Amino acid sequence: MEPQPCSQSLAEGFLEEEVRLNAELSQLQFSEPVGSIYNPVEYAWEPHRNYVTRYCQGPKEVLFLGMNPGPFGMAQTGSVARVRRGTRTTGFSRKTGRQVPFGEVSVVRDWLGIGGPVLPPPQEHPKRPVLGLECPQSEVSGARFWGFFRNLCGQPEVFFRHCFVHNLCPLLFLAPSGRNLTPAELPTKQREQLLGICDAALCRQVQLLGVRLVVGVGRLAEQRARRALAGLMPEVQVEGLLHPSPRNPQANRGWEAVAKERLNELGLLPLLLTK
Repeated sequence: MEPQPCSQSLAEGFLEEEVRLNAELSQLQFSEPVGSIYNPVEYAWEPHRNYVTRYCQGPKEVLFLGMNPGPFGMAQTGSVARVRRGTRTTGFSRKTGRQVPFGEVSVVRDWLGIGGPVLPPPQEHPKRPVLGLECPQSEVSGARFWGFFRNLCGQPEVFFRHCFVHNLCPLLFLAPSGRNLTPAELPTKQREQLLGICDAALCRQVQLLGVRLVVGVGRLAEQRARRALAGLMPEVQVEGLLHPSPRNPQANRGWEAVAKERLNELGLLPLLLTK
């Protein structure tokens, strides 16, 4: 699939698609078990824009797709939506995007070289404070994911020559206790409304970038990508990669070796090695 021609840069087009997605999501409402909604963007727009403009300058053959932010990764460079009693709305402005998927802070800052002001959020859960790029808490999934590609590629420019990393959904959901809620835990109707909007955005983004292979990181991301991109197959292929989460026993037994074997099966290693 060829990238769609346009007069603006690819990065600008991608950022505009994210603004459009967040504007559509801002119309949704969420009820229990959702207590808080973080949009890891509003006070981290500058770091996110830096990520996209630096690493999304040309077409991408491969898109690694995550599901949604985690509390110690992207959420540390994003914003908290204002929550009202009864129903919870996303409540963020139209000028929004995301920071870095699987955004383990030390990797984002030191290897990817991403920086920029992270403004205070309007509201945050006391058990999930947002400390931005100074957050001392490691995000294990992100450390494994980016650490693997750092060791494999050496420099981030090698990875991003052909690949990009993105999340299907930009929002982090928290229960009143502060527990992280996955989209799968949302009420069925609200989940399908949310993911339906995100699916449509993914289709536009894949076409914009000229992606030929989407690698869902984790079973949920893979399954959702297959559903969202059914109309683009077989030009766009969807495959899966084991999620690096510490909640996954298999990942705790050597995720890096599993990931390298899987990338070799998919024929991606030549794209990721320095030439």
